[in-house]
Amino acid sequence: MGKHKEKEIKTNAMRILEKNKIPYEVLQYECDEFIDGLHTAQKTGAPVEQSFKTLIVQGKSKEYYVVVIPIALEIDLKKAAKAVGEKSVELIHVKDITKVSGYVRGGCSPLGMKKQYATIIHESALAYEEIYVSGGRIGTTLKLNPKDLAEVVSGKFVEIATGYTH
Repeated sequence: MGKHKEKEIKTNAMRILEKNKIPYEVLQYECDEFIDGLHTAQKTGAPVEQSFKTLIVQGKSKEYYVVVIPIALEIDLKKAAKAVGEKSVELIHVKDITKVSGYVRGGCSPLGMKKQYATIIHESALAYEEIYVSGGRIGTTLKLNPKDLAEVVSGKFVEIATGYTH
């Protein structure tokens, strides 16, 4: 694949931030396919502990929820279920990501999904002035204030991961 010159293409995530007058920075990286968050952080130079991945879970009620957690941690499904008031939640199947979110795997942003789902952000985000999340396309990362993110997605900060120590 050749080099892409797509720097000016705005994603829904960027449009939402601009509409809400929220400052953000875009980090672009060369990538033609899905890579995990740790590799994304290496490519962008973003600190691992400030880099967050966006997961989608479905509750017993069939409702979907967005979970934003540090890339180095794993989601704790019991804690996530409790945080959204469900008996249990499970990660949606990879093949359903686009159908549910409108984004592709590896380019799933907590901003600008097809619908606004209840969003939970791992509480460690509050320790930072800025965190890094997907910009809504593979190869695009957004750097923004976690409180601004929570405000736009009506998110709440909860401890929802395993391997996290205060």
